[in-house]
Amino acid sequence: MKWSVQQLQALKHKGLHVDESVDVSTLKEIDREIREVTPVHVVGDASFAKDIITFTLQISGSMTLPCARTLNDVEYPFSIQAMETFQLSEWATFDEDEEVHELVDNTVDLMPYVREQILLDKPLRVYSDKTEGPAPEEGPGWTLTTEEAQKEKVDPRLQKLQEFFKNNE
Repeated sequence: MKWSVQQLQALKHKGLHVDESVDVSTLKEIDREIREVTPVHVVGDASFAKDIITFTLQISGSMTLPCARTLNDVEYPFSIQAMETFQLSEWATFDEDEEVHELVDNTVDLMPYVREQILLDKPLRVYSDKTEGPAPEEGPGWTLTTEEAQKEKVDPRLQKLQEFFKNNE
């Protein structure tokens, strides 16, 4: 997913369609929470306007993240809509509020932007359906409590009040 300006200029009248499966396993080195990432499918089209090219992309795949509670592996599928714009010439004009990327070595490389979109889409926390896992359920000064256990537990200061309501029933 890398093109030189000359290649893009030649494709200007034909159009450019992207449909590739790419390896983004380097994301595991960038973000240590990502335990595994499948090859990502990138589909999209490019539109040309003067000296600017805009890619409209659909990025889909799956990554494995740790559960925030139990540290079990959780499969997180993603499907991202992205739009990336590049200036093909230093004289290209565009709106100031547009995010337009400059060329590096006179080429357009989509891979860094695909990886960036995946990292931006990664959730802060995921939860596993399993209640058991490698994470401890208690430690020095803390224990894991569930919502059900908290509902059953009564504040000792309100114990007498609870007995009052039991007598009225």
